Amino acid sequence: MTSTAQPPQPGAREAHPDHLGHVIFITAAAAMGGFLFGYDSSVINGATVAIQDRFDVNADMLGWIIATALLGCAVGAAIAGRVADRIGRIRCMQIASVLFAASAIGSALPFAAWDLTVWRFIGGIGIGMASVIGPAYIAEVAPPAYRGRLASFQQAAIVVGIAVSQLVNWGILNMADGDQRGEIGGLEAWQWMLGVMVVPAVLYGLLSFAIPESPRFLLSVGRAAEAKKVLAEVEGTTVDVDARAAEIERAMHREDKSTFKDLLGGKFGFLPIVWIGIFLSIFQQLVGINVIFYYSNQLWQSIGHDPSSSFLYSFETSIVNIVGTVIAMIFVDRIGRKPLALIGSAGMAVALFTMAWAFSYRTGSGDDVSLPHGQGLVAIIAANAFVLFFALSWGVVVWVLLGEIFPNRIRAAALGVAASAQWLANFAITKTFPSMSEWSLTGSYIIYGAFAALSIPFVAKFVKETKGKTLEEMG
Repeated sequence: MTSTAQPPQPGAREAHPDHLGHVIFITAAAAMGGFLFGYDSSVINGATVAIQDRFDVNADMLGWIIATALLGCAVGAAIAGRVADRIGRIRCMQIASVLFAASAIGSALPFAAWDLTVWRFIGGIGIGMASVIGPAYIAEVAPPAYRGRLASFQQAAIVVGIAVSQLVNWGILNMADGDQRGEIGGLEAWQWMLGVMVVPAVLYGLLSFAIPESPRFLLSVGRAAEAKKVLAEVEGTTVDVDARAAEIERAMHREDKSTFKDLLGGKFGFLPIVWIGIFLSIFQQLVGINVIFYYSNQLWQSIGHDPSSSFLYSFETSIVNIVGTVIAMIFVDRIGRKPLALIGSAGMAVALFTMAWAFSYRTGSGDDVSLPHGQGLVAIIAANAFVLFFALSWGVVVWVLLGEIFPNRIRAAALGVAASAQWLANFAITKTFPSMSEWSLTGSYIIYGAFAALSIPFVAKFVKETKGKTLEEMG
């Protein structure tokens, strides 16, 4: 269909809010959904050994317990767009908060492995919903001149969630004298680790009451006066809010509200732009980044490090993750999304192949395994380099691009499909790693490195730069 959209109003690209701090607060509150995902990713890392011991499950079943949350995430991501279009972005955030809080309590008090699995699935639905609504909401309220940096808050929240959960896990482990199954107040340490997740879940829900609804949703339900008020808050009084509201309405009314059917029509089923979003999501996960965050304690223990040291290495990695994310936030609006993605892909590939080489020197079997000192040091450095390159590139860039690349008429539905693909890919990697690591750590990291290398030609050929464009310019 030929676009009839008017060009962006003068000043839209350069809109500067009168109170940038207020816009940052709104963005940070919406990004708390990312914090929940990061917290859950890393908090379960501290409990895997205890869960396997408590319920006497094998590596395959442990993979199911850990990864089932990601199936829930796929479901939550798939339904979030429609829920948000019907009842609003804020209400969707509040539903996600309730689901995750319930999951935290249930996960802390399971009576069997299947019970724990169900609660993690429920929490996953909440995280999946938040993973879609966060980037979409931020993209809709952020001024174009700041949108890349503000959209980066989603990934920043994820990495902060990872770091905070590592600190909490470390504190709980010390209270239990270094034993994940040690008792504290009648519960085992790992149960406290999972139960504490209720705190960020409730905070996310409370913050959702303190931020405005998306102006695009408000306009879609006829609340124009409220929409213009929000636009004035986030884009500044120098922008003609009447003209901006009219521009947004024209973009929305070119087509009906997005549905799954709107995404179809390309040569291979989906429209080409939808496939690009799907492959961005898949590549982000197939490099194996969440293996580091879900299983790093178990990984370092599997090559001879004691539990205390493994927690230290995992926390160190989370700090590297934060540093990389800050670098991305600084440069995503300066050098663009595409260059960062290419730099990250190359760096990740080198780091992953180096890890594969180091793990090829693993000796021993069962509980008596180790790496030579030199290779062990290389493995740790390469793992941190991998996390750094991921964080300064794909960790941030994918979330930014998914909030930007889709035309307005299909954005909500397309983002839901892309996010679902991301969670399914995450599930596949998380579920298979325990068994793959028993097969070959070297082989596992060669596979992840190959996907990092394959992402380079994909980005170079198919991904277009979106830096500095308004959402309405996307179509």
